[in-house]
Amino acid sequence: MSEDPLREISREALNELPVRCYEGAVNFVASPAQLHAARLDVLNERVIGFDTETRPAFRKGESYLPSIAQVATAEAVHIFPLRHPDTHRLLAELLASADIVKAGVALANDLRTLKQRFDFSERRVVDLGVVPKRNGYAQSGVRNLAGLALGFRIVKGAKTTNWAAAQLSPAQIAYAATDAWVCRELFLRFESSGLVN
Repeated sequence: MSEDPLREISREALNELPVRCYEGAVNFVASPAQLHAARLDVLNERVIGFDTETRPAFRKGESYLPSIAQVATAEAVHIFPLRHPDTHRLLAELLASADIVKAGVALANDLRTLKQRFDFSERRVVDLGVVPKRNGYAQSGVRNLAGLALGFRIVKGAKTTNWAAAQLSPAQIAYAATDAWVCRELFLRFESSGLVN
């Protein structure tokens, strides 16, 4: 086998990897105290993992705006229900910060639809789907990248659930937290490998 890092992974090889999910603290931001705790954590980070989830559309012409945004730090994953306007100000401040790297996969679409919820100007955004392509990877989805770069598999089962629900299930929260956490871990791995700076 070559000494070069793996640039592509088959479905079979991916399915043989151990499953991992985020097991740390989760802050579901539904009160002023939880928003304050999130602010103290996210605005003091150097790198955050960022993702959004949107209620799925099953009919032609049907579409929805993002329902939640997830932010992973070294200490926790903060889940922001976007139906609460108080979360918008903090997220706009975070996305505009030149001091914090926002890392995620396919972020252009996330940010475009998020701007239909509230106004912001993003800075220091790193699309983890673009970085691998520039460095010879054949695949760029978060699931494949986790397998290639981190050596584990993440489960995507809750993707098409109702993210606009007033109460999210434990499975939804675990899924959302894992996606944001994996994005932060991928950035740190790419950074340590010299793929991003």
